[in-house]
Amino acid sequence: MKIKTKLYSGIGLLFFMILLLATISTLYVSALKKDTENVLSANYNSVEYCRNILSAADKLQTDPNAFAEIEENLKYQSNNVTEKGEGALTKELLDNINKLKQDPLNQSLAKEMRTDLLQLMTVNMDAIEAKSDHAQQMAKEAFIWISVVGSLCFLVGFVLLVNMPSNIANPIKQLTKSIREIAQQNYGQRLHFEGNSEFSELASSFNSMAEKLTEYSNSKLDKILEEKKRIETLINSMHDPVIGLDENRRIIFINDEALQVAGIRRADLLHKPIDELAKQNDLIRNVLDDSRKSNPTLKIFTNDKESYFEKEAIPIDIIPTGEQYSQRVGEVIVLKNITSFKELDVAKTNFIATVSHELRTPIASIQMSTEVLKHPRTGTLTEEQQQLLLGIEEDSIRLLKITSELLNVSQVETGNIKLFSQFVDPLPIVNYAINATRMEAEQKHIQIHSDIAVELPRIFVDEEKTAWVLTNFITNAIRYSPINSEIWIRVKQEGRYLQFSVQDHGKGIDSSYKNRVFDRYFQVPGSGRTGTGLGLSISKDFIENQGGKIGVESELGVGSKFFFSIPIENKTIDLYTT
Repeated sequence: MKIKTKLYSGIGLLFFMILLLATISTLYVSALKKDTENVLSANYNSVEYCRNILSAADKLQTDPNAFAEIEENLKYQSNNVTEKGEGALTKELLDNINKLKQDPLNQSLAKEMRTDLLQLMTVNMDAIEAKSDHAQQMAKEAFIWISVVGSLCFLVGFVLLVNMPSNIANPIKQLTKSIREIAQQNYGQRLHFEGNSEFSELASSFNSMAEKLTEYSNSKLDKILEEKKRIETLINSMHDPVIGLDENRRIIFINDEALQVAGIRRADLLHKPIDELAKQNDLIRNVLDDSRKSNPTLKIFTNDKESYFEKEAIPIDIIPTGEQYSQRVGEVIVLKNITSFKELDVAKTNFIATVSHELRTPIASIQMSTEVLKHPRTGTLTEEQQQLLLGIEEDSIRLLKITSELLNVSQVETGNIKLFSQFVDPLPIVNYAINATRMEAEQKHIQIHSDIAVELPRIFVDEEKTAWVLTNFITNAIRYSPINSEIWIRVKQEGRYLQFSVQDHGKGIDSSYKNRVFDRYFQVPGSGRTGTGLGLSISKDFIENQGGKIGVESELGVGSKFFFSIPIENKTIDLYTT
């Protein structure tokens, strides 16, 4: 029988017996409680009412309120008739009391009333005795049933306690002992369990594993060498350069493609330390340089042309036999040839630059034509014509902005970005950005506040491009802020940097997207495609080319803070708020 079936059967039977014991106990206790309540609420109260009537009858000659007390208790008794014959006696008692009320001195009626009361008391006392006997009989039955079921529960539990732990623990002990033998390379160890339980299946799997380990231990060295040769052939057949390093950063294998790219011979690797080889070979030095993790692209002159490779380091972690934690035993470095992609990227950049430059002339012509059409000398335009003209003007402005951003991108990618840096005051940069976005903010009733430090140091930047970045931050803040909200612009010194920041109270950016907002063409999902997705990317290039840093802090439902920092000399400053 399966262990799972045994557990279900034994524990299920014990659970059923406990449930049966609880049910029997509840039923008998409820019945006893009900009998007790009936005795107290019915028979005992009737006896008490009769006693009160007898007591009041003794005071008929002396107490004028005696009849009132008799009638009150008689009323209670009339509402508490529960036994056979009790109703007739109660009615007869009522008639006698009514007659005695008319003739209080009639001793015969008083005697009959007392007789009726004694009979009522006798009926209820007999009922109390009968119910007491019934309760005692029920208690005996309850004791018998509870004892029988409790004994069965104890018997089942005792059987489970004696048999179940040994049935489970003993096979586990044998398995543990056998595994220790296997760990000591005693591959002849075998397990045998009777029956068709899970332990039998486990023993079969264990024996199969031991047999395979025996085969592995008896395998010949030539097979191992054959497999090693096969792996070396597989590595050499790869078209990408592959280099394997051990935990001490020594080369343990390298394929022919890597040797060709590096311009070295395999024999040179056997006679030179890796440090000396790295000094003589640029490829080996760059491959072993861990500081290139942030920029894994390598530029190598091979096959009479410049080629580009992307370095990918794959760590090798293993769990040694008998251990629980993995340890680093080396890494495999793969150089992926991305020359064709680089050439396509350059062609794309040149194409974008050419198209963007060529589009500026027709866009300027469209804008000039719209200005001419708006002039009064051209003639009066209808309202529909004015709407069309306004749409043409807005689209031309948007096209001009897109082409300008594309030209900026192409300049950055080709390395032709021109910065006219000089020492400038930060305040005019802030004022220019605020004035450039003031009309857009007023349309949404957004208040722009500034918190600017006094005595700000001059910074060495391209004033136009830095103001463009700050304007882009404010424009985005206005676009994603609700109506009647606030935007804060802050400029303060932090160490060796002067930080410009724009804080809005929009819906914020999800944490999974914060690292991608400065990527080219990326837009946060759900924000609506209102631009090209190049503004923040261009801002990042402008700031980093000036030696600065750029970033964002955001929380959903709270808002976003975009900032950039420009390096300055350390200087103590005071703050004021406007």
